[in-house]
Amino acid sequence: MDLDGGNKRVFNRLGGPAGDPRSQKVCYHWQAGKCNRHPCAFLHSELPPHNSNGGPSKRPYGSAENLSFNGPPRRTSNFNTWGRGGGGRGGGGGRGGGRGGEVKKADKICNYWVQGNCSFGERCKFLHSWSLGDGFSLLTQLEGHKNVVSGIAFPSGSNKLYTGSTDETVRVWDCQSGQCTAVINLGGEVGCMISEGPWVFVGIPNFVKVWNTENLIELSLSGPVGQVYALVVINDMLFAGTQDGSILIWKFNLTTNGFEPAASLKGHTHGVVSLVVGANRLYSGSMDNTIRVWNLETLQCLQTLTEHTSVVMSVLCWDQFLLSCSLDKTVKVWFATESGNLEVTYTHNEEHKREK
Repeated sequence: MDLDGGNKRVFNRLGGPAGDPRSQKVCYHWQAGKCNRHPCAFLHSELPPHNSNGGPSKRPYGSAENLSFNGPPRRTSNFNTWGRGGGGRGGGGGRGGGRGGEVKKADKICNYWVQGNCSFGERCKFLHSWSLGDGFSLLTQLEGHKNVVSGIAFPSGSNKLYTGSTDETVRVWDCQSGQCTAVINLGGEVGCMISEGPWVFVGIPNFVKVWNTENLIELSLSGPVGQVYALVVINDMLFAGTQDGSILIWKFNLTTNGFEPAASLKGHTHGVVSLVVGANRLYSGSMDNTIRVWNLETLQCLQTLTEHTSVVMSVLCWDQFLLSCSLDKTVKVWFATESGNLEVTYTHNEEHKREK
């Protein structure tokens, strides 16, 4: 199972076979976050735009200094063989041919806006939005938890939504009626929750609870010391960030349809509260104010990032960048140098003001 394929494509895509003219064309579906071709013959990276004379375009090409965060990260497809059949998501269909006259705003997303550097602004005839219509509307409000909701999971192939809370319960909701169909008492606060394929993983103090929504298998993975704050799945492995600073790893065994302890990553001195995978790397954010970069093949720490001055609450891979946000009121953008090490290329300061 290659769950990291999407991230690798985002970071490393170099185009199709040599000599193929399509290999020098950027995939429109990738730009819109919808490409599900594996492999894709077109580029999954941006090229500096050129004008019809072969010279550089007058529109500036994106850089770290003018990076825009107007849109969500480009999505990639994940494939999972844990307990269910294959079959990726169906394609959304290609966009039509030539414009054939005036193009309406609703027809196409502006490629320059996607890159964060459209110079036409509101005068641009293409969409500067990832969605159509007037926005989101509230369908219903799910009420029942008595404390903070700390995790939400929607397992593949299920019509049930799972929510976890610090009230020590997981609630199961019917997506058609919006009614709560089950309440699972865990005996500990839910620190995090994720789903992968038909599996639901819940982090609680000293355990990771596991359910398979297709065959109703229930497992309890021991080993964590303290609260489990973060979970991520990659390459048939489950990673858990724990309160004592360790990152525990379980390997999925297809024969037994269970999880076996594989390794424990040591280095953080306080709790690991955020995990993300990209470009064959695991990035962990911690209460010790650092981010550690781990090689997924050797499980060795490659670099420790120390520029934050408070807890690193979240880390995110975005194209060739790593983004991190911290309780020090900053969002930092990291970029890999020629040596392969990550360095801060942009810092956004966010002051929180309490409204009176």
